[in-house]
Amino acid sequence: MTVTDVGRDTFEVFGTTAVLLVTDHRAIGQARRIADRLLADVDLAASRFRPDSELSRLNAAGGGRVQVSATFADLLAAALRAARLTGGDVDPTCGKALTGLGYDRDFADVRAAGDVPPRLTGAVGPVPGWRTVHLDHAKRRAWLDRGAQLDLGATAKAWAADRCAEQLAASLDCGVLVSIGGDVAVAGQPPDDGWPVRVSDDHAAPQEAPGQTVSISSGGLATSSTTVRAWTVGGRRVHHIIDPATGEPARSCWRTVSVAAGSCTDANTASTAAIVRGPAAPDWLRKLGLPARLVRPDGTVETTAGWPRGGGPGQAA
Repeated sequence: MTVTDVGRDTFEVFGTTAVLLVTDHRAIGQARRIADRLLADVDLAASRFRPDSELSRLNAAGGGRVQVSATFADLLAAALRAARLTGGDVDPTCGKALTGLGYDRDFADVRAAGDVPPRLTGAVGPVPGWRTVHLDHAKRRAWLDRGAQLDLGATAKAWAADRCAEQLAASLDCGVLVSIGGDVAVAGQPPDDGWPVRVSDDHAAPQEAPGQTVSISSGGLATSSTTVRAWTVGGRRVHHIIDPATGEPARSCWRTVSVAAGSCTDANTASTAAIVRGPAAPDWLRKLGLPARLVRPDGTVETTAGWPRGGGPGQAA
């Protein structure tokens, strides 16, 4: 089985583009129906832009305990695990920081608004921290301390890609690739040469844009970037990756970091943390044994842990 034999569907979800590939082209219609149901559940659970979402209900509960669905409980557990594994560098309590930067609606609307007026005055300061978030997974209850406001953007999209790939491979008995905004998860038997994935600053960039094509056969691959979800607030350029220590967009020496890992969620956790960690990121990734491609603002590339050679600016592997 080669990549040219697969079924493909592309659609919009979570304010970005999703790509669905299956090695049995006859199953693409069923695959899309399964994916649509799962992604709708995730959106209803974790969207910060829907007043009827479980996340919005928890943020508005003023510290009260809120009964949540199994989907939301799993999403929140993934976010707390990411915070724990990164020492808080990937923190789900950045909701108020993002709202203060005007990111309180779908990103397309934020970008269309042009220069957004600041929503907060005075010093921002550190986010409340992931230890202010409580989850009783068995009883499916969650609550927040100290005015914490959640945003699960650092993990929810990747978690959804993982869950989609797993469920589709199990249901359809074929190889599957799910990409949501460039966060890629694969499951089942891959094509003979693996799944080719184009890695660049922007998942929607054309093939000739600077980047690299790599192949994956299991797990996931994710890219975090300060260049794509960026906008202007009061004349200042900002982006969506928050440094929990300051509550401000991370001031990183990397414009883009791509990581391969055993799951898309782990890959996205590591790529986001690498942006926040800055110069310390390569050694941290090497110690974890995670293949990564880190791109500086001038386009020069550093790689770790066996990431394929090549793929500097304008090059392909």
